[in-house]
Amino acid sequence: MEIQPARNQQITSRQLWFTAPQQLETRSVALPAPGPGQLRVKSLCSAISAGSELLVYRGELPEEMSLDANLESLSSASTYPLQYGYACVGEVMDVGEGVDLAWVGRRVFSFQPHASHFISTAEQLTPVPEDVDTEAAVFLPNMETAVNLVQDGAPMIGEHVVVLGQGIVGLLLTGVLARHPLSGLYTLDTQARRRQCSLEQGASASLDPLADLASIQCDVLGGKGADLIYEVSGVPDALNQAIALSGFDARIVIGSWYGKKSAAIALGGAAHRNRLKITTSQVSTLAPGLSGRWDKTRRFDICWQMIRHLQPQTLISHRHALDEAAALYQMLHNKHEEVLQAVFVYP
Repeated sequence: MEIQPARNQQITSRQLWFTAPQQLETRSVALPAPGPGQLRVKSLCSAISAGSELLVYRGELPEEMSLDANLESLSSASTYPLQYGYACVGEVMDVGEGVDLAWVGRRVFSFQPHASHFISTAEQLTPVPEDVDTEAAVFLPNMETAVNLVQDGAPMIGEHVVVLGQGIVGLLLTGVLARHPLSGLYTLDTQARRRQCSLEQGASASLDPLADLASIQCDVLGGKGADLIYEVSGVPDALNQAIALSGFDARIVIGSWYGKKSAAIALGGAAHRNRLKITTSQVSTLAPGLSGRWDKTRRFDICWQMIRHLQPQTLISHRHALDEAAALYQMLHNKHEEVLQAVFVYP
């Protein structure tokens, strides 16, 4: 059995800091013993969100917004220097006064920036079910996003559904949608590897939007358009593709966070006459229509079920130490096709 550190022992935490656009630092910070009501956690792994984290890395976040007002660890303004990240799985090392000792040794999930160790409270930690793999558990935030997108889009039996973008959120969304009795589930992405993963997740077909958009509308959708379209590519101009693929009275659900990016959207012509319903979806809150019966706990229960079914750890392509962050983020910035899901591991 691993010997737990004494409660008054100070340790060093290695933390990732974003200091300016495309500039990173790994800092060593003294981490005190947990105080009353606190827990000290050693990170096991943390996942990089190639969408929102690249906005931070590139300096594309709206400065007037907090990183995430609903998470205490990310409630600060989006100005440099800052810590970011929100998908960490760790093990509780020791606890402060007033905290149940049963926490010690438990694997936990936390919406925590990338760091080797951190201080938390029990309310900020989610126990990882014993039958869920540690690396699978880091997908909890993205799986919650996928589940939230499905709830906001409300796909119906027999519908034709299109997902624009097959990054990690898009792939998880495809995997969840594939469990629905749809007439067709079609995905679009410019990268061949992602399209292949999409087929493995259950897509009926996965196509390149740069080469196949006209044929998708004519051949795949029969010229009638899709019933439901999800935009999760992170590219604002993809909204025009969503509009082009929409049928009459279709629903478009926007799951991307564009930051400062914008694009001209063609809302005239067919978009106007098709009576489209365009909805933004954001995982920090529950849709008002669900809040009477759903809460975060119930949604997390569904997310763990989907993680068990989909085994998303198979999507991890890169495992790196925190000191290798600069090269890893640069690969993501350059959109290297071989990077699907990158995680930091903490030996």
